[in-house]
Amino acid sequence: MVSVHAVDIDRTSETPTYRQVANILRERIRSGELKRGDQLPSVHALVIETGLADATIRSAVRVLKDEGLVRTAPGRGVFVC
Repeated sequence: MVSVHAVDIDRTSETPTYRQVANILRERIRSGELKRGDQLPSVHALVIETGLADATIRSAVRVLKDEGLVRTAPGRGVFVC
């Protein structure tokens, strides 16, 4: 599993927090920091790291899934496509 470090969320931004998380993860995928087949940290780990609600993290993952950047494997996790 790949660690996602230093997720900086600007709580004063007009951009919703779930979009900020999705933007950070998307950039890490596009830059190659997160590669095809890499497992994203669990929702729980991202909740702890960001201090955000798990619904917020799930919404961010849903955005990336809808964009075709990640896939979910029930019981296994979320993986970069």
